[in-house]
Amino acid sequence: MDVALIAVVGTLLGVVATHWFQGRATERTAALARTEQLRQERISTYSAFAGAVVDYRHSQNDRWFRARLEPGSEEAEASRHASYRQRTVARQALFRVQLVCDDARTRQLAEDAFEVTHCMHEAADDEERGVRSERAKEALARFISSAAPELR
Repeated sequence: MDVALIAVVGTLLGVVATHWFQGRATERTAALARTEQLRQERISTYSAFAGAVVDYRHSQNDRWFRARLEPGSEEAEASRHASYRQRTVARQALFRVQLVCDDARTRQLAEDAFEVTHCMHEAADDEERGVRSERAKEALARFISSAAPELR
């Protein structure tokens, strides 16, 4: 009887231990999957944001040139409206960055990149437009530099 009782207790302890270890392994696997999914979402979001800001900067440059070369023309108006559409795309991408980014500094750098790009069309002359365009590139580079380490 004692041997049977020891066997039953040993079997029960084995089942409990196995269940506990399997539960921990499942939790670890799920946590790794969530972490990788978030990493992939961040890669996608940050890349889309960078692309949208680059396109917005190009559209702002085009808007500035067309407004200076052909003020009031259909091309200048079309370019202005195209920059509005690009601003909307860039702002939507910024919202996604704000949703998936945990780092306050990286979120602020994304906002800075958007704002610097947004103000490009207000340049008074070509030299100032060039400076603003360069600042927009640098602001985006700072965002990318800040975001990259959390993706590795």
